[in-house]
Amino acid sequence: MTAKEVEKKEFQTETQKVLDLMINSIYTNQEIFLRELIANASDAIDKVKFQSLTDVDLLEGDSDFEIWLDIDEENNVFTIKDNGIGMTYDEVIESIGTIAQSGSQKFLHQLQQKQAQEDDALDLIGQFGVGFYSAFMVADKVTLSTKAPREDTAIKWESTGDGTYTIEEVAKDKRGTTIKLHLRDEFVGDEAEIDLTKRQTIEQLVKKHSNYVEYPIKMKFYEDDEDGNVTEEIKTLNSMKPLWVKNKGDIKEEEYNEFYQEAFNDWTEPLEVIHNKVEGLVKYAALLFIPQQAPSNIFSEDFDQGLRLYSKNNFVMDNCSKLLPDYLRFVRGLVDSPDFNLNLSRQVLQDDKQLKVISKTLEKRVLKRLKKILTNDRDKYRKFWSEFGQLIKSGANMTFGQKQDKLVELMIFPSSDCDSEMTTLNEYVNRMKEDQDVIYYVTGEDKMAVENMPQMELLQEKGLEVLYFFDEIDEFVINNLREYDDIEFKSVLRGDLDLDDAEDDVAADQDEVEELLTAIEDNLEGKVSDVRLSRRLKSSAVCLVSGDAGLSMSMEKVLEKMNQNMGQAQRILEINPNHELFNKLEQIYNTEGNSEQLAQYSELLYSLASLMEGFTPDDPVALSDQITELMVKAN
Repeated sequence: MTAKEVEKKEFQTETQKVLDLMINSIYTNQEIFLRELIANASDAIDKVKFQSLTDVDLLEGDSDFEIWLDIDEENNVFTIKDNGIGMTYDEVIESIGTIAQSGSQKFLHQLQQKQAQEDDALDLIGQFGVGFYSAFMVADKVTLSTKAPREDTAIKWESTGDGTYTIEEVAKDKRGTTIKLHLRDEFVGDEAEIDLTKRQTIEQLVKKHSNYVEYPIKMKFYEDDEDGNVTEEIKTLNSMKPLWVKNKGDIKEEEYNEFYQEAFNDWTEPLEVIHNKVEGLVKYAALLFIPQQAPSNIFSEDFDQGLRLYSKNNFVMDNCSKLLPDYLRFVRGLVDSPDFNLNLSRQVLQDDKQLKVISKTLEKRVLKRLKKILTNDRDKYRKFWSEFGQLIKSGANMTFGQKQDKLVELMIFPSSDCDSEMTTLNEYVNRMKEDQDVIYYVTGEDKMAVENMPQMELLQEKGLEVLYFFDEIDEFVINNLREYDDIEFKSVLRGDLDLDDAEDDVAADQDEVEELLTAIEDNLEGKVSDVRLSRRLKSSAVCLVSGDAGLSMSMEKVLEKMNQNMGQAQRILEINPNHELFNKLEQIYNTEGNSEQLAQYSELLYSLASLMEGFTPDDPVALSDQITELMVKAN
């Protein structure tokens, strides 16, 4: 065979435009050139490995698949070499010398659109098969030498990106491809943003972008010893340990823990590991972790939520928030799919149908695992709930239909019957008394606060279980749900408790003292909407409750903390007709009518009831004077 002499060719017009854009650095993330070249090398090895399954002679005795990197610091040349499939003369012309005209035109058109919208154009590199050209982002000359199996000669391709390239046949012993990048000045030296002549820099880039490439990526490192002698060390830069591609049965718990702690910088072991591989129309592997502890900033806007995205073990992006809904932001992990483009952008993710399918599947899988833990290991689930329960509640508050139902089944609450163990709504319903037709709940700061509330006295006497809501989001969720299993929720702090035996007794008394109650209501005009005898108080003298509709007092306090003024909740003053204090009020009214003393007592009762609800009295000084005066009179 006669060797082809050096030929000088011109790039197609469209190809040159693409190359010019690379040279002029339309991309701010130039470091991805290495990921692109390593991905190409890995693909080349994949091809020869696959073809050798039916044609072993194709390997020519070279079956130790490797990718080598090297740096010539003196001449500022970076080299990447593989022993993959290599290319023939025609394949180099087709794959390197040109870009399909239709593809390049579409690339340029979409690039112009992205530039006009000031969007990141990173995704276009791999999408249109121009990954090799990313070498020109950091190099002012690129030299490629490649040899295909069973070819007598190799092919050398070279270009400075000036609109032309040269191609010739050369001698090369082994199969594979070698690419030399003659680095631009701005990528050389200590003042460079990325100094590509430093081996440590290359090592860091490999670990960031190509750590889980299947084949070893090797580089020589040199070090001077005390005597001035240079020692050489060959390092494998990538870990080649993509756990997610292995079968679960072949992985030990220690391996999962070690991977999680190293990959996500957590000194604790994960609470739970979810590992699955899916084959079908959408193919992917997912390795998810539920941490032991919530990060301190998990509820802040600057929290980096989302999973890592890989394509065939190549890193695509970090913090891909589209893979899981916001309420599962606590999940750490990664997804690897061969169908993902290496340069998938966050904007493209918005409309990626395959990613949406994966997202729905992952969400279902996480919820299914949480349900399993809840059912089989309540201690473990309580640990999870103490860290991430509020996020599950927020999901239930923001969703509807079947998804909301699944989240509601995951919610657990302390209650008057099972404080430490906590209870699901289903468990509560199964324990309800025969004549009970509502699910009782109370909102408050903590267990001591709610159990000492006067509004709880009747329910405590009757042994009716009450759910304790300590988180600010709880009442929002319940107001959204309204009912569970066709049973309505009922706040202990709102309206009537509708316990018939108590209602009948109080109704008769209410008529007898209606004038007194009206007088007290007049004295508290603008502060309460009603004054009535209480059906829920047993030992306490007085309490405040909200009306059945509208804002509750607990919701009012929450919104006030959020600087959202939604007005004041309706306040109803309830007085215990069996308390000695009420007898005193009756005596005053029967003797003096609506006197100044009754007015003072009315204000005092309201202030005390407000204090018990956590509200600041309108006039603390006046309250202090009233109490002082009463103490003096008592003596």
